[in-house]
Amino acid sequence: AGSFQEAGVIQQAYNLNFPLHTVPASCAQCPAWSAFSVSSPAIVLETAEDRPEAVVVRLYEAHGSTVTAWLHTSLPVKEAMLCDLLERPALQGHLPLEQQGLRLSFTPFRVLSVLLVLSC
Repeated sequence: AGSFQEAGVIQQAYNLNFPLHTVPASCAQCPAWSAFSVSSPAIVLETAEDRPEAVVVRLYEAHGSTVTAWLHTSLPVKEAMLCDLLERPALQGHLPLEQQGLRLSFTPFRVLSVLLVLSC
């Protein structure tokens, strides 16, 4: 019911095309863990790619809206910067690390790539 945004069509499509796979755990009391989360349902975290001492995260705005969202991670990030689609750091692309995570601004259907340098 309602618009495709209200109905969660994009999330349901991802659930259908990329179902979760369960893996037996070594203990029954393993805590829940997530490497990333995003504060807005309009933002889709499409991929996260490992690099030596870094991770590149690619996100896009899927609802055709202008939105500010927070990217949260449980990884030990020491530096964050925007990068281009070839994963080269952008000039003036440094992002401040805040307690809530990284604040990202999107225009309709914008793709952002973020390079997260990890403290090892």
